Amino acid sequence: MDVQQIIHEQVTTHPVVLYMKGSPAMPRCGFSATAVQILQACGVGEIFAVDVLSDEGIRQGIKEYANWPTIPQLYVGGEFVGGSDIMREMYQSGELKQMLAALA
Repeated sequence: MDVQQIIHEQVTTHPVVLYMKGSPAMPRCGFSATAVQILQACGVGEIFAVDVLSDEGIRQGIKEYANWPTIPQLYVGGEFVGGSDIMREMYQSGELKQMLAALA
């Protein structure tokens, strides 16, 4: 299975997927830490997180998959949502919580 297939399988088989640097318990950059905090504030109990630092293929492949140059990247219900800045804006407007609640 190539990297794009692996990424597609990850984002379509898990309701909430966060490609990040590090793990939810131990983020390795401020943007990833912010993304995790936002998801937790929205009540997401289980985040399927992929540490891009542990797999260079995934790290480059995810940028191509969404045509988005930065990490973290959030996927909800198989759809690309955005990075930490977009997550912050959506959280502040209530849109992200609404989107996540629709999955429950």
